[in-house]
Amino acid sequence: MTVIGAGAITAETDRHRPELVDVVRAAYLAHDAGDSANPHSSFLRFPDQRRSRIISLPAYLGGAFEVAGNKWIASFPDNTQHGIPRASATLILNDCITGYPFACMESSIISATRTAASAVLGAQTLLGARRARRVGMVGTGLIAQHVWRFLRDLEWEIDAFRLFDLDPAAAGRFAAVLAKDTEAELVAVDNVEEAFTDCDLVVLSTVAGEPHLHDPRLLAHHPVVLHLSLRDLAPEMILAAQNFTDDVDHAVRERTSLHLTEQRTGNRDFIDGTLADLLRERLDRDPTRPAIFSPFGLGVLDLAVGKWVYDRVISAGGGHRVSDFFSGVGA
Repeated sequence: MTVIGAGAITAETDRHRPELVDVVRAAYLAHDAGDSANPHSSFLRFPDQRRSRIISLPAYLGGAFEVAGNKWIASFPDNTQHGIPRASATLILNDCITGYPFACMESSIISATRTAASAVLGAQTLLGARRARRVGMVGTGLIAQHVWRFLRDLEWEIDAFRLFDLDPAAAGRFAAVLAKDTEAELVAVDNVEEAFTDCDLVVLSTVAGEPHLHDPRLLAHHPVVLHLSLRDLAPEMILAAQNFTDDVDHAVRERTSLHLTEQRTGNRDFIDGTLADLLRERLDRDPTRPAIFSPFGLGVLDLAVGKWVYDRVISAGGGHRVSDFFSGVGA
């Protein structure tokens, strides 16, 4: 068993974001080809902490990856009040021949990395270029920061940002971070609607547990919306747009906005397809309509990024090897 901590993982992901987008693309295409197994995630909830949860994401990914494993990720939003991050996670990687786990990795960084890589891949695919005149960001926490780093390192052309957070100080701090790396206009706005107005790309990365955006007129200018937090948009907004996800069966559950829309309409006809459909050119975005990408976040993506990081760390002689981890197995 090899244990790999956050420092070694960050060192690899920080240096290779363009390559990681290709890793995520390859994982999506392998999953689309049926070279994967991705059971539904399991949600552990707490009766006295309604906002908190721990999620288990087991998966197998074949193709160039050939790895199985499980991500165990906790989301406790009140952590931030105590000065610690909301999310914590571990990723176990298993050998597909013996079934033995061979790596235990810190995974909040892997999780944020694959989420941001997936988002930016979706944005480029739906916009048709690495160009957004104005970007609105709703929620300015860890995921928003990772999305920005991918936009920056993939050299997106962006003229302006509109930043909204329920905590205005957080939006201000995020603006200060962006100011170090971009000459784009940066405005921390006072209401969420301003993060949509005249933005051709909108990134939703909140901790919302239920819809708080209800007015389809926010989409009247046909933006691309990256609905990363999955529960921000009311059904009337979903029904006003073209809708894409990463896996329909996964995304339409657990009271996501897509799930609530299915419950209202009694069908899934409002979902146009998946990101893989777009990548394989089986579908096209209609530029005369808003487009919403609501990726559920598949376990196969964690495996892809985790295995890529593991291979690089091991090849450099890193990681902490525990030779006597398993009973009855010699060093």
